[in-house]
Amino acid sequence: MARRIAAGAAYGGGSVGLLGAAAVGVVLAEVQLAKRLVGGGSAPVPPSADGRYGVAFAGGSAPLQLVLLGDSTAAGQGVRRAGQTPGALLASGLAAVSERPVDLRNVAQPGARSDDLERQVSLLLADPSRAPDICVIMIGANDVTHRMPATQSVRCLTTAVRRLRTSGAEVVVGTCPDLGTIEPVYQPLRWLARRASRQLAAAQTIGSVEQGGRTVSLGDLLGPEFEANPRELFGPDNYHPSAEGYATAAMALLPTVCAVLGLWPESDRLDGARREDMLPVAKAASQAAREAGTEVTGARAPWALLKHRRRRRLPAAAEPHPHPQLGQPGEQGGSTRVDRRPGTDTGTSPRHV
Repeated sequence: MARRIAAGAAYGGGSVGLLGAAAVGVVLAEVQLAKRLVGGGSAPVPPSADGRYGVAFAGGSAPLQLVLLGDSTAAGQGVRRAGQTPGALLASGLAAVSERPVDLRNVAQPGARSDDLERQVSLLLADPSRAPDICVIMIGANDVTHRMPATQSVRCLTTAVRRLRTSGAEVVVGTCPDLGTIEPVYQPLRWLARRASRQLAAAQTIGSVEQGGRTVSLGDLLGPEFEANPRELFGPDNYHPSAEGYATAAMALLPTVCAVLGLWPESDRLDGARREDMLPVAKAASQAAREAGTEVTGARAPWALLKHRRRRRLPAAAEPHPHPQLGQPGEQGGSTRVDRRPGTDTGTSPRHV
């Protein structure tokens, strides 16, 4: 199915249906019930975390330019502090690993679907003086919930990846999270949501890798860890992640973000002890969709590397203060300090990087 979706996206095919006609009535009833249950709390407007991280490393190399694109998960909706957003966690972690300042810019839009990526990429590339070094895209959940045709979704994503790669930026895509673990969603919608999410994630991987990007499965974002600890890892609206949930997702992405820039202390050699392998890209994509935190990167066509990068601990001061001149108005000298105690309101540290 992932191959059919990706092929339809690449060659202009139409929608690939995921549901049989007999199931439509039951599913629509379940959707209406889920809409009443999900979002019962309030999701605050995402805090802006734009700015410079790692100012302690200033004076050497020029700052790395990190950009986040995508939907509400990339924007950090559901938390109230800038230091709790995935962008801040990724920027501070990248600064600590690279020992260089990192300028973070987030153009993600809450509620966005993949067809909004064209606007986001155009906004990003409009200023040649701020050309990105690395772009992280987190997209797909709204495509599933709004029943956007999977071929259209993948086509929009691959076009965005191609434009960013053509501009010289490295690209890491956090694929569609597993929507089958949202707590208020019942069967059979839960099963259908999981199936659609994983099919889209696999197709996103095929399309992104073919355009020179890397992908990381974000099943952990709304996946097994959320299923086991829903009260801890979901935010107040029962849909967006909490600070702990965003930290889980960001730390799954960070090793790949560093590796694509040549900064991670591991090579792309395969480690059989961690079940790493070289597989046909479609098979690698399907396997990654089933196991959160799995990286897929292109090798010689039609092969791809399936990686489970080792997460490492960062020092306690891994999340520096943003530079005052690059922060948002009213945030002069604002801090995004690390607090290693789970559940505190001061942010979540990258404890297992």
